[in-house]
Amino acid sequence: MTIERVELGLTDAGAGCACCATPSTSTMQQQPADAGMSTTLLVEGMTCAHCVASVTEELSTVPGVDDVSVALTAGGTSTVAVRSSAPVDADALRVAVAEAGYTVIDAS
Repeated sequence: MTIERVELGLTDAGAGCACCATPSTSTMQQQPADAGMSTTLLVEGMTCAHCVASVTEELSTVPGVDDVSVALTAGGTSTVAVRSSAPVDADALRVAVAEAGYTVIDAS
């Protein structure tokens, strides 16, 4: 049996991911969308599919959240889009992200 290795181009940011390292910093912005509300979280330090799954799972439990999608930038700033039909409590989003091992900081 031959096992082929596929290079994914991911690099180690030195800090590991949220499940293994110190929580990262994030910024959060909320903007109205055509079909409800869209909140964009910019999350640093997500490095793998496990990070994406953890953040998605925790945010999906917040009341009012209809959909969560993550554009992973391994070792950089990933974009997490949270869609809802009405405004979602920003504190609840912070708590959910903290449960996944990250920190959300409001940008003024």
